[in-house]
Amino acid sequence: MRYATYLLQEGEKELFSKQHFQPKTFANSATGGAYGRKGEIPDWVLDYWHPLEKAMYPKYFARREQMKDEYEEWYFKTYPEEKKIKDH
Repeated sequence: MRYATYLLQEGEKELFSKQHFQPKTFANSATGGAYGRKGEIPDWVLDYWHPLEKAMYPKYFARREQMKDEYEEWYFKTYPEEKKIKDH
């Protein structure tokens, strides 16, 4: 077992001695400068679009409003106590 540990330590020393002094990093890899910069935009941002912007995509926003109404109906059917809080 001692010999295996010795071989491992020697291998790690050799690896360290032969690695490049300035390793290449890619922008989107975990060590890169741009890692995690792309933010996820939440859906509610679309509610604040100007009506002229929404007019460019009438089918999409009509379907979206329909889906929001369906979701709200489902939510208050599933959690009726929340409707009482909303009404106050």
